[in-house]
Amino acid sequence: MSAAVLSEATGKDWVGWFAVLDKWGAGRRGHTEIARHLREEHGVNGWHAQSITVGYEQERGLREVGQSCDGTWEASASKTVNAPAVRVTEAFTDEKVRRQWLPDSDLALRTHRPGKSLTADWDGATSRISVFLTVKGPEKTQITLGHHRLDDADAVAAYKEFWRARLTELKGLLEQADG
Repeated sequence: MSAAVLSEATGKDWVGWFAVLDKWGAGRRGHTEIARHLREEHGVNGWHAQSITVGYEQERGLREVGQSCDGTWEASASKTVNAPAVRVTEAFTDEKVRRQWLPDSDLALRTHRPGKSLTADWDGATSRISVFLTVKGPEKTQITLGHHRLDDADAVAAYKEFWRARLTELKGLLEQADG
């Protein structure tokens, strides 16, 4: 997020928030405590409080890009497709369809709520994916995918690229089927 956008939304840019947090002693505190402080003491909404907290932690060397507050590594990707959310769910849950856009995958479905979300173990349960679907219209769905419990920053970078390519392939498959 740019400094201008942050300032417009919260009244301070990155430098301003980092100064506030440094003065308060945020470098000695945990993620949850920092975000709560921003919400309760400065009136920052939850989403921006999380963004400022993550930005602060990264800027001060408390976490790396792709690293969660508990030290684990996560990659994410998203794509909006012109297809109903239920069809997107089926693209993950129906093995025949899944092989068309995600060949040779080791995905074991754990839970799913058609048209809403799903979780799956990946690569022999060494990591896990979570998929959330946001309906943008009767024939339009945003897919947000998180890949959790990765080994390191290199795995984050590799899986970001991997999932961007796979979701692009899924988009083409779903939209071709409609056309």
